[in-house]
Amino acid sequence: MKRRYITFLRIIHTGMVNFIRNATLAIAAMAVMMVTLTIILFSIVANATFGNTIKQFTGKINVSVYLQDSVSPAQSKQLTSEISKLPSVRSAQYLSKEQVLKQYVAQNANNLALQQAINETSNPLPATIHIYPRDLNQIKEIESFLLKPANKALQTSDSPSYSGSLKQAIDNITHITNILREIGAVAVAVFAAVSVLIIFNTIQMAIFNRRDEIQIMRLLGASTNYIRGPFVVESAIYGILSAIISVLIINSAFVVSSSTLQATTLGLLDIGYATTYFDSHFWLLLTLQMLIGIVIGAVSSIIATRRYLKFRTK
Repeated sequence: MKRRYITFLRIIHTGMVNFIRNATLAIAAMAVMMVTLTIILFSIVANATFGNTIKQFTGKINVSVYLQDSVSPAQSKQLTSEISKLPSVRSAQYLSKEQVLKQYVAQNANNLALQQAINETSNPLPATIHIYPRDLNQIKEIESFLLKPANKALQTSDSPSYSGSLKQAIDNITHITNILREIGAVAVAVFAAVSVLIIFNTIQMAIFNRRDEIQIMRLLGASTNYIRGPFVVESAIYGILSAIISVLIINSAFVVSSSTLQATTLGLLDIGYATTYFDSHFWLLLTLQMLIGIVIGAVSSIIATRRYLKFRTK
């Protein structure tokens, strides 16, 4: 056990020494990997921010069902109960004609002309059921239920309808978010592939430069893992340092955006929420970045050593 521990320490030490020796070659490998990890990190934070924005809008979106004046309270409550039981519905709220009028008056308290007009006429507003969906993609299922002949007979001609312009806003955000996710996925894949190739070539050159040293080690009976180990450690260091730098870049970007530019939003990106999310998940994101960097580096190194050293598995 002690011998394995000493061997492990020697592999780590040799890998760190090799990293310092190949500092010039390492810069190119780290630069590309740093770009890859920065894109990955930004995509994670952006997706979380977009998800929060969509969630906030979703909570305000509802389908309004306007009932005819001839519908009895019992029928209204029964329809509301049936709607509430739909899997796609988060909640359903029934408002009588009186409650709708009271709400309308409160919302237009500053409009004196409208207040006077309402006082001079009978209540023209219909009883309404507000339906809050669990997912905006399931709104069509709710509409299908409401458009059944038995249910449609209880409604006015302009029912059901969405609330205001929020539906269009949420559709735009969802569409743009999906596009950005696809672009981010393609960018990550491209830069990850480039990172693997560059690290692969870097390790290949390191093997070539130390070919005499490696040959002597093999003649002296060094094991496959002992020879391969330093190269894996060296490439893992690329990943660790690249991850740390990428986290610092994203952190600096948020600091500049929120303080120097005094921005609360950057297009669709809510800088305030993104900064809070990044700060609260800092160590998790850093750990994830380091793991991704280590995996990319280690995989590249293992492929390079197997291809160019032609080791046999022992």
